[in-house]
Amino acid sequence: MIKENNQSNFLTIFKVGLTCIFIGGFIGAITNMINGAISPNYFRIVMGWDFENIWIASVAQGIFEGLIYGVIFSLIFTTGFGIITKGNATYNFAIKQLLKIILIVFSCWIIGGIIAILLASLSPEFYKSHYYNVPKEKTEMLKYAWVGGSIWGG
Repeated sequence: MIKENNQSNFLTIFKVGLTCIFIGGFIGAITNMINGAISPNYFRIVMGWDFENIWIASVAQGIFEGLIYGVIFSLIFTTGFGIITKGNATYNFAIKQLLKIILIVFSCWIIGGIIAILLASLSPEFYKSHYYNVPKEKTEMLKYAWVGGSIWGG
């Protein structure tokens, strides 16, 4: 875990920072690939999109927003990583920690989607009255709930 060379320590921290940014884009792409396939209607309603290929646009939106969150996360994680390890940790050590974080993010994404589906199933009138332009048809409402809940969860 410990490295002695200061230049390689800086490069490790720099690589960790870049990796965090790209992880954000990766998470955004994967989650919106799934969400865009489940409910393109969600993106029509919430984003106001009225065009063909909403799935592709949702993936691009996920990458864009993921990269923004990745930059923010990178600043926080990389700073903490550098301070806590005193710049002496290896890139592999950082990757192991980042993989745990990715697992947590995807878990929260799934849990958020499940909770929203449960809420929409157990109390559809409450759900429709508290969320924006919810579709009236049950299947579409549950798809819409999944996407909205998973976004909030992730």
